[in-house]
Amino acid sequence: MTRKASRSFCHFGSAVLIILLFATACSGGGPSTTLHIVSGSENRPLEPIIQEWARSHNTTVEMTYQGSVDIARMLQNGGASFDGVWPANRLWIDFGDTQNIVRHDASIMRSPVVLGVKRSIAESLGWLDRDVTLSDILAAAESDDLRFMMTSATQSNSGASFYFGALNAFAGSPEVVTSAHLEDSAVTEQVERILGEVDRSSGSSGFLKDLFLQQFDRFDAMVNYEAVIIETNQALLRSGREPLYAIYPVDGLTIADSPLGYIDRGEEAKEEAFLALQQHLLSETVQRQLLAQGRRTSLLGIDLSSADRDVFRSEWGIDADRVLQPIRLPNREVIGQALNLYQIAFRRPSCTIYVLDFSGSMAERGEADLKAAMRTLLNQSIAQQYLLQGHPEDVTQVILFNESIINQNDLSRWRVVGSDADDLLHLSRQIEAVGSGGNTNIFDSTRLALEEMTRLRTPECLPAVILMTDGQDNSGDRAALERYIRSRENDIPVFAIMFGSADSAQLDPIVTQTFGRTFDGRSDLVTAFREAKGYN
Repeated sequence: MTRKASRSFCHFGSAVLIILLFATACSGGGPSTTLHIVSGSENRPLEPIIQEWARSHNTTVEMTYQGSVDIARMLQNGGASFDGVWPANRLWIDFGDTQNIVRHDASIMRSPVVLGVKRSIAESLGWLDRDVTLSDILAAAESDDLRFMMTSATQSNSGASFYFGALNAFAGSPEVVTSAHLEDSAVTEQVERILGEVDRSSGSSGFLKDLFLQQFDRFDAMVNYEAVIIETNQALLRSGREPLYAIYPVDGLTIADSPLGYIDRGEEAKEEAFLALQQHLLSETVQRQLLAQGRRTSLLGIDLSSADRDVFRSEWGIDADRVLQPIRLPNREVIGQALNLYQIAFRRPSCTIYVLDFSGSMAERGEADLKAAMRTLLNQSIAQQYLLQGHPEDVTQVILFNESIINQNDLSRWRVVGSDADDLLHLSRQIEAVGSGGNTNIFDSTRLALEEMTRLRTPECLPAVILMTDGQDNSGDRAALERYIRSRENDIPVFAIMFGSADSAQLDPIVTQTFGRTFDGRSDLVTAFREAKGYN
C-alpha cells in the first residue's frame, strides 16, 4: 500500500470510528436524562432494580435518602432540586406538599406497621391467633410483661404510624381523628401512657431493627413494618433464636403505602422518564420481586392470598388470608397539630448530655458550624421547624472539652431542666461565647458524661450522650472509659458525630459498646446533630 493510500485509509478508518462512537452514544434513544429522587431509607434495598432500569433506558437516577420530616420540609420549601419524592407514607406528602407541586403519585408497595413480639411472649399474653387492641398492648406494657421499642413519631414514619394508630384507637375508632380528639383528656391521657412505655427510641426503622437484633435479650418487641419484621425473623432464624410474632392492632392499624410522585417543573423529558420508571416499578415482574422481599404490592393489593407462604409465614403471625383495614389518616392541619403535641407533650422525655469539642482544631469553620448546630436544637423557634422541640420534663446538659473538661467545675450552670425557651436560648448563648483552643480529650469527657447521666436521669426519661469531635484523643484515658462502660448495664447510648479529622477507630468502640450510632457531620454538621437528636 502506498503512503498516500495508507493515509487515505487512516482518514477513512477515523471517520468510521467517529461514526461508530456517535452511534453508540445515541443508541440509548437520545440525550441522557437525569432524575433526582428523594426517598425514605426503607427503599434503599430497591436501588439495584432502579439502577438496572436506568442503565437500559439511557437515564441517570440519583437517589438521596432522607427522613420523613426532612422530606416534608423539602416539599414545603418548593421541592429543592428534586424531580421525584418517595416517602414511606402518603402522610408526608399530604403534610408537606402545601404548594401542590407533586403529581402522578402512585403507591409502589405497601407494608402494615405492626408490633413484632417474641413468639413466646405473645403466647404468654394470649395473643396468638386473636385480635389485639391498643388497650391490650398498653396493659401488657404497664404490667411489665412487654418491653418494646419504636422510632420517634416526629422523625420516622413507622413511629408516626403507630402514634396515629394509638390516637385513633383511644379516640374510639372515629371516621377520622380531629383536633377535638387531640384536646380530649380521655384520649391524650392514654396516648401519653402508651408512649411512656417505649423503652428505646430511634430515628430510623432500619437502625431499630439492627438494635433489636443486637439487644435481643433486653427487649421483647418492636414497632416496625411488617416487611422489616420478616427480615428480622429471617436473621433470627439464621442465628437460632426465636422469631417475632406480628401483631396487627385491630383498632389502630396503619399501612405505609410508599407513594412515588413527580415534582413538576415543566420539563417534558424528565416527566416522561419519571413515568417510565414508575411504570417499571409497577410492572408485574418488579411487583413480584417486591412481594418476594416481604412487601405487599400493588399487583396483589393488600390481599396476600397468592403470596409465597415461605416469606409471609403464618407461624410468624403474618395474616395472609384477611384483607387488612387501615385507619384513615387526618388532614394536614391535624397531622401538624398531632406531631407537635407528640414532641412537646406526649412522648417520653429525654435526658441528653452534649459533649462538645472546643479543641484548637475546631477554630473557624468547625466552631462556627458547631454553634450553629446547637443553636438549631436549643433555639425552640428553630427546633420546631424540625419537630425537635423540648418536653417539659427534658433534661439538657452540656459538657465542653479540649485537653481537659472546660466546664467540669461548673456543670450546673450548663444544664436546663424542662423546656423553657428562654433557658434553652441562654444555654445556646453560653456556647456561643466559648472559644476553641488546646488539645483533645474525648475519653475522659465521655466518661464524665456517662457518670453524670447516672445522676441526672429520671425513671421517666430516655437517656443519651451525643459526642461531637473533629479530632483524635491525645489527652484522655481510653482504658478507664472502656472499664467504666463494661462495668455498667450499657443502657445509655453514645451517639458520636464525626467532623474534620475525627478518628472512627477511636469512636466506633464507644458507640458499639453502648449500642449507639455514628453520624458523619463532615459535610453538614447541623444536619448530623439534628439526626442524632432524633434518636433520643
